[in-house]
Amino acid sequence: MIDESKDDMRPAATDFGYERVAWNEKAERVRVVFDSVADRYDVMNDLMSGGIHRLWKRFALTQTGLKPGQQALDVAAGTGDLARGLARQVGIHGRVVVTDINNAMLTRGRDRLLDAGVASNVVFVQSDAERLPFAADSFNCITIAFGLRNVTDKPAALAAMHRVLKPGGQLLVLEFSAPTLPGLNPVYDLYSFRLLPLMGRIVAGDAASYRYLAESIRRHPSPAALRTMLEDAGFERCRYHNLTGGIVALHRGYKL
Repeated sequence: MIDESKDDMRPAATDFGYERVAWNEKAERVRVVFDSVADRYDVMNDLMSGGIHRLWKRFALTQTGLKPGQQALDVAAGTGDLARGLARQVGIHGRVVVTDINNAMLTRGRDRLLDAGVASNVVFVQSDAERLPFAADSFNCITIAFGLRNVTDKPAALAAMHRVLKPGGQLLVLEFSAPTLPGLNPVYDLYSFRLLPLMGRIVAGDAASYRYLAESIRRHPSPAALRTMLEDAGFERCRYHNLTGGIVALHRGYKL
């Protein structure tokens, strides 16, 4: 049994999907998941969403407000889908810093961006979202897509992103959410807990990691709760857009 008492104001345990694990074990458990799926990650993204994840990310990119020559940070960047668009937005005189705590995902993303010919203005840094190794007021825009729910200490990560964001800059959080379309929940649950692990087993040879994916979505804060978390971290003018019947939401907050 995990001791639920607090040490230095930090819980002893946290969620790993539907499982309770020791607070300091979650990051390693998440690392194992993404080490396992890194090679098939992009194929599975297309299969899982029917390619719609590309539209979600494209919409997020339309909201960055970035201009040529500016600085962007992509946190938990995975295989670099957003980073590729950010690099084009800031141009050759700008800079995009790509971070991920997982070396396998970071390497995969770097290779993809090199193959796409858009890595000349991109810097790759293996980093924990909770402890970003950058100076305060460094970036015009920060993005994190489908990564926040895997972070152990979400308030710490949001505070870290607020610290390194320039005044006037914005944070964009693209993340799975709770369906709002009437009648969608039963279908979404069937897909998430039956079909998704099956696809994971057949395509990636790993049903457990995709079962964790479905469970982690259910454990992620609601859109209203996440907006409050952004506000608590110091962000202002916080709001969110539901996408695809609420399956995904794009959150926005500014450092003023």
